[in-house]
Amino acid sequence: MAFTIYLTKAAAKDLAAVPKKSLQNIDNTIRSLADNPRPPGSIKLQGTDNLYRIRKGDFRIIYSIEDEALIVSVIRVGNRRDVYRGI
Repeated sequence: MAFTIYLTKAAAKDLAAVPKKSLQNIDNTIRSLADNPRPPGSIKLQGTDNLYRIRKGDFRIIYSIEDEALIVSVIRVGNRRDVYRGI
């Protein structure tokens, strides 16, 4: 059973700012979360209730999982040095 993926407005804006050479790889990773929202390499963020992150090079994808509703919400996508600010 596949999860539905939602992008927040902030995540959509973040994706628009990603360099084209990295965009395809990040897009494939986000799409793969529909089949497996907790792939190898995903880590639950400490100090949060339901946020996870996955690495793709210098970029991080921050997302939440709602198991009961089968929803993965992508919260932020960005460079590792500033993606965690404001979370």
